Amino acid sequence: MSDNIILEMKNITKEFPGVKALDNVSFKVKEGEIHCLVGENGAGKSTLMKVLSGVYPHGTYSGEIHFAGEHQKFSNTRDSEKTGIVIIYQELALIPEMTVYENIFLGNEITNGWRMDWNETIKKATAMLRKVNLNVNAAAKVGDLGVGKQQLVEIAKALSKNVRLLILDEPTSALNEGDVDNLFVLLRELKAQGVTCIMITHKLKEIMEMADTVTVLRDGQTICTLDARKGETSEQIIIKHMVGREIENIYPPRSHKRSAEVVLEVNKWTAYDPAVERTILKNAHFTVRKGEIVGFAGLMGSGRTELALSIFGNPANYRIEGELLINNRQHRFTHPNQAIQAGVAYVSEDRKRNGLILIQDVKQNVSLANLRELANRGVINRNGEIKVANGYKSSLNIKTPTIEQKFLTWSGGNQQKVSLAKWLFVKPHILILDEPTRGIDVGAKFEIYSLMNKLVEQGMSIIMISSELPEILGMSDRVYVVSAGEITGELPIEEATQERIMKLATMK
Repeated sequence: MSDNIILEMKNITKEFPGVKALDNVSFKVKEGEIHCLVGENGAGKSTLMKVLSGVYPHGTYSGEIHFAGEHQKFSNTRDSEKTGIVIIYQELALIPEMTVYENIFLGNEITNGWRMDWNETIKKATAMLRKVNLNVNAAAKVGDLGVGKQQLVEIAKALSKNVRLLILDEPTSALNEGDVDNLFVLLRELKAQGVTCIMITHKLKEIMEMADTVTVLRDGQTICTLDARKGETSEQIIIKHMVGREIENIYPPRSHKRSAEVVLEVNKWTAYDPAVERTILKNAHFTVRKGEIVGFAGLMGSGRTELALSIFGNPANYRIEGELLINNRQHRFTHPNQAIQAGVAYVSEDRKRNGLILIQDVKQNVSLANLRELANRGVINRNGEIKVANGYKSSLNIKTPTIEQKFLTWSGGNQQKVSLAKWLFVKPHILILDEPTRGIDVGAKFEIYSLMNKLVEQGMSIIMISSELPEILGMSDRVYVVSAGEITGELPIEEATQERIMKLATMK
């Protein structure tokens, strides 16, 4: 890493109707460093990177961009890519039905005259795959690869464009620990080769492990830049700058006594998935008591989400065997509506695809799962809908000027709060939270954890599925561990450790 400044953004201001997303932001990056850009959801991180990459073209913002010593005025992403700036978004921009080599050179095709030169394309794609340490056939379909390998295909695609500055937006949000380790090894190798990297992440552990420099944004403004090599960073320092206050314990304590009353019991629960022709859940047994948080841990693909969905109305149409008891009454749901009527709600791990309708506004999303409550002879009471949505806007601290705003460009934390409001409006007794804080900053996490504590103190029971072991240990009363579709252990929180959970998670 050198002391040469490869990127300088000066006094960047970007406004949307009713919102100033960036307010006079300045940002410098040294050549060959890994620079973490952090801040709460809605702080302006992704907006700043979209300005840099040409998604928001010159003329739609004020301020200046200087890259590699030249004043840049990008009209689109193609312009920024020509200078060597490539951005990889949290939602990967790959086409599953196309091959790896087609994806790597999509939009940057290799031609021989007016024809595609497929031999040269495959040859160069294979070289790019070797460069990112990915041992797959370039002719394989991207859709057949796991998320971690798809992430490496995206980086290979970036390298094919002679990248000088690689921007990664929440690159590890959907990766397991092994894939994260592989990604970080690759980023260090690229750094050694002189590639500069800007990484947006909410995960403090990753910041401490990877960052040479950290810049903190808050409310669309630059708060500070910290030099990790000089010892200027710590988790507490970063949190303080991100949220504007000290948070001594990100997992707020809970004082209420748990009930011994079992509200949900699952026995000998087995599920066969006809789509893949295999048994995905085997003889699962677990209980949930009134007013407790039960954590479900396990590696990605272990069957935790499949278990939750098989209980919540079985939308994937698994063939189910076993017994489901809610308040000692036996149930077998064939549709999520039946689960909702029985007092069960499920907050999806994928809020954008399965949790919300992003082209609708806040109030429509909040009322979506419980329109019956607002309907009179099939007509929605719009005043009632507004009242309900404003109530949740206030109680969950949803940051929006109006509940009639659509949230296609909203931060993950705000979207998650709307998703929670939607399911709280059905007034459940049992709430299943699948990765409740994925892609969410530390301040929003604290708010969601505080809400979870409040709900269980009021008598609700929560099933929390999480891939973050500190979250499992910090919020659960009991922990079940899932491995290859089987529950391999139950641990009271007093006996749970990361080591014990990982041992159980890798048994099968």
